[in-house]
Parts: sequence; structure tokens; C-alpha cells
Amino acid sequence: MAKVLFFEKPGCAGNARQKALLRASGHEVQARSLLLEPWSEGSLRPYFGGKPVRDWFNPAAPRVKSGEIAVDSLSGEQAIALMLADPLLIRRPLIRVADRCESGFDAELVDSWIGVAATPERISDSCVRGPSQADSRPESAPIPRNR
Repeated sequence: MAKVLFFEKPGCAGNARQKALLRASGHEVQARSLLLEPWSEGSLRPYFGGKPVRDWFNPAAPRVKSGEIAVDSLSGEQAIALMLADPLLIRRPLIRVADRCESGFDAELVDSWIGVAATPERISDSCVRGPSQADSRPESAPIPRNR
């Protein structure tokens, strides 16, 4: 069992499904609001590791979807500054277990890291709202348990 610090957008159905999966997998989840956390560059940056800046952003955020923010042209410093001003831009959830931080919910990565139960449907960080509001990343087959 892992103690998972889970930063979410309160009321997000996708985050609720992710937390439920973590709890069903035996993990202790401490949920916090991504929007209320007093982020700084130093506290936010570790969640993105070596990922490309594009992958730091929530693709379903209105300012990203509309093209107002051209995520491919931003430096890491510019991206963090935008996210500190508007936390809805941050790809969620942000997850911390001990000293390791991750952004987004990739079930295969989380399974290899702390383990998750097998599910009949894929749990990811894709928006679970209606198709007109969801991001464009394709869903794939259910994620089998690797352990």
C-alpha cells in the first residue's frame, strides 16, 4: 500500500474514477484541490520530470483547446508561469508518493510504480465528459494488471 498525495480538480469525474481505482488497489489517497494549493515554481515543476512541455498541460483546458495558448512554443519557465496564474491549465492529477512526482494518470505507469487493480475499462487522464468536450487522445484497451 502506498500513501498517495493526489491533487485534483474538485468535482472532476475523471479524478474521482482515478481516486477510486487507487483506493480499490489498496492505496491511501489524500486528495487536495489543485486549484487551492499555493503552488510555486519549485513545488510544481517536479511533477513534470523530463516530459515535453506540451505534456504538462491539460489538453481539455479551454485556453489550450482553443489555441489561445500555443503549448508547443513555450519554454518550461513560460509554461510554469502560465500554470501558476491559471491552475486549470495543469494536467491532472498531480500525484506524489514519497519523493516521486507524476502528472496525469497513465494507468500502466501507475501500475508499474505502485500497482493498480485490473479494470474492465481504461482509467486515464482523458476527460470523461461528453465527446464534444473531451480531449482528442484516443482511448485504448483496458489495462491489465502487470503484477
